Amino acid sequence: MTDRVRLSSEAQAELAEAIRWYEEQRSGLGGELLAAVRHTLSLIARRPELGGSVLGVRRPDARRVLIPRFPYQVVYRHRAEQILVVAVAHLRRRPGYWKSRT
Repeated sequence: MTDRVRLSSEAQAELAEAIRWYEEQRSGLGGELLAAVRHTLSLIARRPELGGSVLGVRRPDARRVLIPRFPYQVVYRHRAEQILVVAVAHLRRRPGYWKSRT
């Protein structure tokens, strides 16, 4: 990823589980998800203001960016020189379960 972007342990676990699931569906698809997430994180690292605000979260530093090709979003907080990814969340499964992390 980048030094500026840090994934919480929960976000790391969510990403690992999603990669595993996609890889079981089709060989190589998990790697494609990982590449899409890496691309998204590099965009966020360059332009943290890129993400939209998060509905239902009052923190102004909480943002989200959709991951291309996959029904996932990266939810993050931009603080000073660091970006903390709090969730790599599926868009339709258990909506908002991660909101307490922000």
